[in-house]
Amino acid sequence: MKILVTGIAGFIGFHIAKKLVDTGHNVIGIDNLNTYYSVALKYDRLKELGVILNEALKSDNPVKSKIYGDKLQFIKIDVSNRNAMEQLFQIHHFATVCHLAAQAGVRYSLENPHAYVQSNIVGFMNLLENCRQKDISHLIYASSSSVYGQSDTVPFSTKAVTDKPISIYAATKKSNELMAHTYSHLYDLQTTGLRFFTVYGPWGRPDMAIYKFTNAIAQELPIQVYNYGKSERDFTYIDDIVEGIYRIILKKARKKPFKIYNIGRNKAERLTDFILQIEKNLNKTAKKEMLPQQPGDVDRTWANVDSLIEDYNYSPQTDIKTGIAKFIEWYKDYNGL
Repeated sequence: MKILVTGIAGFIGFHIAKKLVDTGHNVIGIDNLNTYYSVALKYDRLKELGVILNEALKSDNPVKSKIYGDKLQFIKIDVSNRNAMEQLFQIHHFATVCHLAAQAGVRYSLENPHAYVQSNIVGFMNLLENCRQKDISHLIYASSSSVYGQSDTVPFSTKAVTDKPISIYAATKKSNELMAHTYSHLYDLQTTGLRFFTVYGPWGRPDMAIYKFTNAIAQELPIQVYNYGKSERDFTYIDDIVEGIYRIILKKARKKPFKIYNIGRNKAERLTDFILQIEKNLNKTAKKEMLPQQPGDVDRTWANVDSLIEDYNYSPQTDIKTGIAKFIEWYKDYNGL
């Protein structure tokens, strides 16, 4: 299949693109390479895929991968650019669209909400319209566990009401689900929303907790632990996320065009236990600065994955001991430690 992966230079987009081309699919990957976090890391992900950067950054045309050749091509495009997206869909016919591009980060959404509306809502509308007009068979898109807000009912079920987001980021992700439902209802467009639960692993974003904690502890600097360490998260290893997405891409069309799934480990872990595993792998003790909860953050996440098991016979299995060890191994290698 020819598959469009948006956000290919991002954490999850990079991993799913690699999985797809390694299993014989053709991938067109797009990304705007914004400066929300280190562009150097995004460049390094693209290099890992064999993208020739000096060509990719100065051209609007697809750049073939040195490693994968025609199997993988990269184009620098912002999903919120309506004209560019229309041209992309006119040139290429995609069997499936895997939409992972977004302005990420709960806390940053408090500082720059306009960036979230532009990327996550305007950009998503461009995807929906092009999928409708070009009769794309399946749109898979990233949602987030943040849509559950401060729900007291755990584990979080996709059947739960999610109309009380507590951050702009969460609100944009909930908006995506509502927009997808509308297009599925009006145009019979098959859409699948994936509520990711605290994804971590090699090549992860430096603004995420595991990277920040590891970076600080390795340098014997203090780490900031919010909610006094009482927060709980359903930490999900990247390979489990990729396997879930991959199975959804491969499966034939459903009877019902609209569907949402949780993808999580189905286990809430204390943040302090997560930090302990980082300490063990670095053989260092963290200097903890205990702080109150941050605005927009939730106290706990925990995924009910029953529907994922029922429809795809799959649920994430990697525990934090295994996952953190793999992340630390990559972190040391990437940073030359």
